[in-house]
Formats: sequence, structure tokens, C-alpha cells
Amino acid sequence: MTLSPARAPGTGPGSGPAVRRLTATLYGYAFLDDFVLLYPVYALLFSDTGLTVWQISSLFCLWSLTGVLLEIPSGAWADAVSRRLLLWFGPLLTAAGFTLWVLAPSYWAFALGFVLWGAKGALGSGALEALVYEELDRLGAAGRYGAVMGRARAAGLVAVMAAIPLTGPVYAFGGYPAVGLASVLACLLTAATATRFPEHREPSAAAKDGDARREGPGDDLGEVLGDAPGDGWTRMLRAGLAEARGDRSVRGALLLVPAVTPVWGALDEYTPLLVRDTGVAESAVPNWLLLIWAGATVGGLLAGVGRRLGTGGFAGLLAVSAVALAAGAWVRTPAGIGLVALSFCGFQLASVMADARLQDRIGGAGRATLTSVAGVGTDLTTIAVYGAYGVIGSATTHGAAFALFAVPYLVTAVALAAARKGAAGKKAARAARTSGSRARP
Repeated sequence: MTLSPARAPGTGPGSGPAVRRLTATLYGYAFLDDFVLLYPVYALLFSDTGLTVWQISSLFCLWSLTGVLLEIPSGAWADAVSRRLLLWFGPLLTAAGFTLWVLAPSYWAFALGFVLWGAKGALGSGALEALVYEELDRLGAAGRYGAVMGRARAAGLVAVMAAIPLTGPVYAFGGYPAVGLASVLACLLTAATATRFPEHREPSAAAKDGDARREGPGDDLGEVLGDAPGDGWTRMLRAGLAEARGDRSVRGALLLVPAVTPVWGALDEYTPLLVRDTGVAESAVPNWLLLIWAGATVGGLLAGVGRRLGTGGFAGLLAVSAVALAAGAWVRTPAGIGLVALSFCGFQLASVMADARLQDRIGGAGRATLTSVAGVGTDLTTIAVYGAYGVIGSATTHGAAFALFAVPYLVTAVALAAARKGAAGKKAARAARTSGSRARP
């Protein structure tokens, strides 16, 4: 049973005013959320403060661990209370963390900032996807979810590319405090934009049992925080996990997200090293990185077309992208970076499609919960890739390491193709049995 509200009368899958308001808010939110001038220089800030490489690595691990621990509880919370409220509150946590970084730079300030940043990521993961999907579904435009989220991811990548050239002049003007102030302002604007999200949901199962909550402009943060320890969010957590256990299609879609998203997302952190190994000048590395990010941006924009691919097309997309990644990285030439950009285009498209497939298959009230479960799988796989790359990258070249990490995608493509073939065989067998029974006198 779905708890999604009925579609608004007079709305359809077109681009009505309500859909345009939702998508405009989403694109603005995605852009501002990644328009953070600290991104290109925070590692330098840590180093200039005197942190060792080990200390910096421990901060990244703390950041990831925070997300893993909070991902599922925050997803269940988003199903029990206002998702819009969590999307508003999260950027304020990041703003507080960035403020700590520039006002009191030290290891423990950086650690607390990463905990706040990780909490923000957990609050938004699941809540954003669930809000957007259910609002589109209410307006009769659920079929546009993949294209809409693809454009949102593209907007975030454009923000990163726009922030990089601005960071230098701002740093030259006022150093880390100026860069930090600009980043805090971006977080505050992100929170302000979140208040523009529409949210119309029927009471959750928990609310129907007597723990009703009103979700709208009047939601009060103190009320939500007071409700969190209660039974509502734990009930939503159980409901979401029960759906995954009971529905094979949901379970398969849930596993597909961490099979597609984390490997190339983790490899992105090492692309500067891969580019430098091709022999280009240090000053030219950012230009080649822009090419890779442009490829990922195009992948997000193609999500509307990619949604029409079936399981076989999805498997083919993963296989072609994996071959492009392996070939582009192995040749260790600047021309090969173009193939890497092509592979990132395919992987971004596949990531959006995997998310859309999951949202399409969730039918119960625990949409944000199950999206967060997929997020935990993604986070854990990402941490594993970081660890594996540390070992492999130390023993061989970056090109060889990138090529090796294309193998999991080939395995996933083969598994999808086999599953498609098996499903087709079962369908043919059922059709044959039905035909045979009808032929009997």
C-alpha cells in the first residue's frame, strides 16, 4: 500500500506551474549546496594548520563514518516528520562547521566540522529524493523523476566548476576567512532555498496510530526534535526494512545503487593524480579535470533519455563505460582522459537511473528509509574503495589502478544481463504452460 497522496486535480505529466516551482527549487538547492569555495582548498587549510597526512586521512574517515552511522536513522526520521525541515536544517549544520574551521582552526575543530557535515549529508540523503519523487507523483509527473534528478546532479557539478575559478581571487583578497565566509553564505542560501520546497504528504502509519504530526510551514524544530526519540521514526524504519525483505524487486533495486554509484564516485578523488601521470603540466591539470566533470555533467543531463533503457540497455551502458574507463586510464596519455570523461558520463547516467529504478519500485511509506539504506551501502562501498585504492595505487600506477576498478562494473553488467535472460526464460516458460493448458480439450 502506498501512502503517497492523490494527484492534484487538473495536473498531469506536463510542465505545469507546480512542477516548474518544484524543479526550479531543486536545481537552485543543488547548485547552492555545492557552490562551496572551501572545496578546492580545505585540504590546504588542514595542511597549513599543521596537520599530518595521517590526521587529514582520519578526518575523511570520520566524515564517512558519521554518514554511515546516521544515514538510516535520519532516513526513518525523514519518513516520520517533515522532509523539508531536514533539508533546511542540514545546511545550517555545515555552516556551523565551516565557521569553526576558519575561526578556530585545529584538529578537533576540523573533526567537529566534519561530524556536522556528515550529519548534514545524512539528513538530506533520502529526504531529498523522497520529497521530490512524491511531489512529482502527486502532480502526475513521476515519470520525469530520473530526468529531474539528473539535471539536479548536473547543477551541482556546474556549481563545483564555477566555484573553482572564484576561489583563487577570494583567497587572494581575504585568505581562508574570506573563503570560509563565502562558503557559510552559500550554506545559508541553501537553507533558505529549502524553505521553498513544496511538501504534501498524508499522515504516516505512525501518525495514523495516534502520533500525528502536521507537516507544513508551521513545523517547529523543537517539536520535531522532541518527537525523534518516540515511536514514530522507529515504526517507519521497521516498515521500510519490511518492504525490502518482502519485495524482491525492491531488494534488487536497493542493491543496484551501491553496485553502481560508489566506485566511480571514489575514483573521482584520484583523478588529479591520474591526469598528472599522463605527463601534462601541473598548471594544465585543472583543465583536464574540467573535461572529466563536464562528462559527468552531460551524463546527468541525459537521464531523461536513459530512463527508456531496459535492463539490457542498462547492462550495456555499464559495460561500455567500464571499457572506456579501463582503456582511457591504461594508455596514460592526455587523449585517454577523454575516454575517462566518457566513462564518467556513462556512470553518472547509470547512477541516476539506479536511483530512479529504486524510487519507482518503492510502494510503502518508508521511501526515505529505503533510500538511506541504499546510501549506507554506497558509503560503505566508498570506504572500501578508498582502502583498496590505497593498497593498489601504492603498488602500481594510477592508470593501472583505475583500469582494475573497471572490473566491478563489468561484473555488474554480466549479472544484470544474466538476470534479464533468466527473467525472459521464466516468462517464456509461463507463456508456454498457459498456451498448453488452453490447448487441452
